[in-house]
Amino acid sequence: MAPSTLSSPYTSQEIYTVKSQPLPAESELEIDNEPDADWRYNPERINRQYSCQPWAVLGRLSNILFTFGWFALSLWWDKVTGSRAKNERSRAIQLVKILTKLGPAYIKVGQALSTRPDLVPPVYLEELAKLQDQLPSFDNKIAFGFIEEELGNPPEEIYAELSPDPIAAASLGQVYKGKLKTGEVVAVKVQRPDLIRRITLDIFIMRSLAGWVQNNIKRVRSDLMAITDELAERIFEEVNYTQEGRNAERFKKLYGYMEEIYVPKIYWEYTGRRVLTMEWITGTKLTNIKEVQAKGIDATHLVEVGVECSLRQLLEHGFFHADPHPGNLLAMEDGRLAYLDFGMMSRIKPYQRYGLIEAVVHLVNRDFDSLAEDYIKLDFLTPDTDLRPIIPALSSVFGNALGASVAELNFKSITDQMSAMMYEFPFRVPAYYALIIRSMVTLEGIAIGIEPDFKVLSKAYPYIAKRLLTDPAPELRASLKDLLFKEEGFRWHRLENLMRNANNSRDYDFDRIVDQALDFLFSERGAFIRDRLADEIVNALDNLGRRTWFNFSTSFRQQVGLAVQETPTELQEESYSVKHIKNIIEILQQTPGFDPIPVVGVVMKIINKPETKQLGQNVAERLTQKMAARLIRNLLLDNTYIEQPNSATALPSRVIIN
Repeated sequence: MAPSTLSSPYTSQEIYTVKSQPLPAESELEIDNEPDADWRYNPERINRQYSCQPWAVLGRLSNILFTFGWFALSLWWDKVTGSRAKNERSRAIQLVKILTKLGPAYIKVGQALSTRPDLVPPVYLEELAKLQDQLPSFDNKIAFGFIEEELGNPPEEIYAELSPDPIAAASLGQVYKGKLKTGEVVAVKVQRPDLIRRITLDIFIMRSLAGWVQNNIKRVRSDLMAITDELAERIFEEVNYTQEGRNAERFKKLYGYMEEIYVPKIYWEYTGRRVLTMEWITGTKLTNIKEVQAKGIDATHLVEVGVECSLRQLLEHGFFHADPHPGNLLAMEDGRLAYLDFGMMSRIKPYQRYGLIEAVVHLVNRDFDSLAEDYIKLDFLTPDTDLRPIIPALSSVFGNALGASVAELNFKSITDQMSAMMYEFPFRVPAYYALIIRSMVTLEGIAIGIEPDFKVLSKAYPYIAKRLLTDPAPELRASLKDLLFKEEGFRWHRLENLMRNANNSRDYDFDRIVDQALDFLFSERGAFIRDRLADEIVNALDNLGRRTWFNFSTSFRQQVGLAVQETPTELQEESYSVKHIKNIIEILQQTPGFDPIPVVGVVMKIINKPETKQLGQNVAERLTQKMAARLIRNLLLDNTYIEQPNSATALPSRVIIN
């Protein structure tokens, strides 16, 4: 690969090394393996380079501070003179120009702000949206030169057609519409020149500021250097289009099975580090609601599809799209949601994925003791942290944020509340979490723009409930046990709540949940649940027996003319367990895939298991013991006589004892 004559004095080879690039092998796309990267973000090398260039650093820092300072002064003057409304449009345009001039890192900030209608005024949103794909383009000669250097031939020899000018320009490159000689319509993305120098200089400044703040401001306990490095590493991925192509194929392998998700094809023979050729997608931005609806597409539903896909990215495979702004998400003509840009991807480890699921469940169920433990698992707190003062703080913060139900959950409000609390306790924000927040807050911002009352966590809970019920991972089995079992017994209402929510998850399968539930119930790990289940069955049968006997004795008394006792309070209604079991049976009947005929076979299979017979013996023994204990108490401890009206004789009356 020949070096570019247009590159800056700070060449890419000073930051990372480029090797010859073979086409991606299938093994490199495996879920559990990292892609074979041919680049590396190296903060030490960047530090060495710019530590020797103090004037370049000071010049850039002065430019940034002066530019934003002048803009802030302009806003203050508008407020003083009462011309804020009059100048709002011009100030929004001015901000877009500032971010564009400062380069890719600041354009990314503007793109994130463009998705937050709850934070940014409408006029600013409209102008900031132009940062998604309407930035100034660079010279075609440079772009076509990069194509020739990367692919070995001039554009006219490679493509049958290529638009004379870019049809879109974004922070790191610009896109041309073309056609291959084999007839496929393609998008050809070409990288901007001088990217490495501009990005690395800003990264050096950001890391220096982060280090200073971390070392000198004691209230800041988060590892700002690690967070900066995490963001920088993702940006370095973006400037390597070969890696972006690999990311796209891995994303398609992991999530392309979802019917309403589409990932464009990568044409590897026409792709290099600075040029990416991919399938052309015709579609409409999700934020262009009128145009989307005019095509008969439900924009809100597509956002829900995006939320579900993001959850699968975060919680199933841990390979997630960290930059889901509207320019990267298109509503296709056939109603599918297309992902376009795969430059900024990130990864989350298995223990972090399971920890997030557990944290959301504990949050929704207001189990703040367990939530505090989750923050240790997720690396927000160290294992030696005293959780006693943190638990009531979590209760106070999240108790207010949650509102009355899951439907009230708002991702941003919870994040804001959490941020405020972190200053009071020894929380440290782990680096991986920064990109998750960025991704989810951006997605929620898009959703709010379409439907103001949209709640990401409310839409997410059905999927999380389904995972908790069906995932065989030991971490989630333990979490489910903790959720459903407490000292007071089995919490049927929580199981009912989980099943109601899981029923709303699109791939919730009745046969699968029954199979996995039975496998776990009759496994060695399920012995605890079988034991607690025996208690529940004993209590239910005992309650049923007492109610039956009481009803029989009441009927007999009525027939022989004796006084009828008032029904004891505990027998006036169905027991807590029976009531919820009936609700659960009703939910199962409404579950997609439910068929009563196979259920009979499942029941017979359960009956024939040796564990079931052992369970039956335990139930019989405990029920006998309980009835014997009650009989003894009634005979020896409570032998009261009640005078029956209109009767010459006093008849003994037994008082029901729990």
